[in-house]
Amino acid sequence: MAGRLEGKIAVIVGAGQQPGSSIGNGRATAIRFAEEGATCLLVDRNAEWAEETRAALAGLPGGDRGASVLAADVTEEAACAAVVAEAERRHGRIDILHNNIGTSTGDRPTYDLPVEDWDRILTLNLKSIFMLCKHALPGMRDRRSGAIINISSTSSLSKRPTLAYKTSKGAINTMTQHVAAENAGHGVRANVIVPGLIDTPMAIERRVRETGRSHAEIRGERDGLVPMGFMGNAWDVAHAAVFLASDEARYVTGVLLPVDGGLLLKRG
Repeated sequence: MAGRLEGKIAVIVGAGQQPGSSIGNGRATAIRFAEEGATCLLVDRNAEWAEETRAALAGLPGGDRGASVLAADVTEEAACAAVVAEAERRHGRIDILHNNIGTSTGDRPTYDLPVEDWDRILTLNLKSIFMLCKHALPGMRDRRSGAIINISSTSSLSKRPTLAYKTSKGAINTMTQHVAAENAGHGVRANVIVPGLIDTPMAIERRVRETGRSHAEIRGERDGLVPMGFMGNAWDVAHAAVFLASDEARYVTGVLLPVDGGLLLKRG
């Protein structure tokens, strides 16, 4: 039986991950896409981390499906244009653009946030996704086919003590809805996954370093915040991404899909 993404070309931006005791959203999504038959271009600023993802794909029963790695700093427009051009050079097209990039490091309340940190966070979290969409859309529109998936956060829709991360993720939501409306008549879909508290290295390892507390303490505290009683993991996000990337979602565009264990219900 063919996979749900059989024959599709997927560009996963943020496909690597920092070391940690769990798997990150980008790597899990790459694995699930490959399991479903997609050929993945694994894009990350850190080529070594992306190579580790490619090695994980190579160990799958069906192999890596022709996956390859591209190092790129997508905070620069030239790099975003090069990602799209290289995907088209290697594979002829892009069927799926999955933007899994973001940071909250250095974020602070409005009155205490340095302008340079605002610029850095907004550039990575928001501007990079705009630039990747900008350069991928012409080819998708010409082929009248394409799926864009952007990763946001429940922080975009609920109270948060700091400014730039929430602002950037909220803007991803509205930008994606605009892209969906703008390109629906050209066969291109655009949707957002809105993860809640997810057990990833980026979420857990940083808090362990910053607080000096144990992994078990951090995880227990976060589990207790979720109505379902436990954090999600990267596979939960990846499963949602497979659906939105697949033809099963051919009539789904402009959607904000929470993957949050009911967290937004609690936060209102």
